[in-house]
Amino acid sequence: MDARFYRAAFCASILLWCTGASYATRNFVVESPDPQFARQMAEAAEQYRRDLAVLWLGHELPNWSSPCPITVKDGPNLGAGGATTFVFDKGEVFGWQMTIQGSRERLLDSVLPHEITHMIFASHFRQPLPRWADEGGATCVEHISERQKHRTMLVRFLQTRRGIPFNHMFAMEEYPQDIMPLYAQGYSLAEYLIKQRGHRHYVAFLEAGLKNDDWNAAVRDYYGYPSLGDLQLKWVDWVAQGCPDPSQPAAPEQPDRPLLAAARNTIDRVLGRESKGSIYQRLATAAPDRV
Repeated sequence: MDARFYRAAFCASILLWCTGASYATRNFVVESPDPQFARQMAEAAEQYRRDLAVLWLGHELPNWSSPCPITVKDGPNLGAGGATTFVFDKGEVFGWQMTIQGSRERLLDSVLPHEITHMIFASHFRQPLPRWADEGGATCVEHISERQKHRTMLVRFLQTRRGIPFNHMFAMEEYPQDIMPLYAQGYSLAEYLIKQRGHRHYVAFLEAGLKNDDWNAAVRDYYGYPSLGDLQLKWVDWVAQGCPDPSQPAAPEQPDRPLLAAARNTIDRVLGRESKGSIYQRLATAAPDRV
């Protein structure tokens, strides 16, 4: 896409910011009817971008060549959700555009980190992920109240034979017509794998599967399951048991913990309360990453 377009868009965003309609940071331009909330969202977006990159990749991302416009619609009774679009071309990713809605609380502790996780995955992999892996990973950083909705839906889907066989789910590059079982099942499987070996190991597993397009081999090499079928059986048992945490020794102190603690404090100040169940509190007890 023409660089002149990006310069024009960025200048327009700065103009809107000056009129109080939006707020710009290095990587985001947030548009909201409330200038103060636009600033809160933009600062939170930068914080999530840094901290979630450390969580998933072990390091921060370089700044994008152009900021991502974020259009925010907030209201106490709005359902939480969003969409982020971008373009892959010749090993590059660009053309970011995010539109999100929900209550201010859910926007800050669920929708925003979910969408930014998609952007981190896109920046890292530079190619589309299987839909379950992308949505599943992004849902793992949402507030517990949102994740619990997916767990409840998953049980209903499995009981009504709307579950997706793993050999089909791993091959899905597009969203199916019956989309919610994919969201619920993708989140559950991502959570199951991450609880075993951590976030960065999950990313390494996805890299291996994408490289060779052999998910049976990736599951075997990275998690010890002989095949996708064996993984599916073990996962179903885990779901039936109530999704317990695997027994493991306490995780050693991680070097990125102080950064994450600082980020938690920033978001909590924005929300004006203790953000129980948010990603930052879960990180304190997350499984160690073993790549």
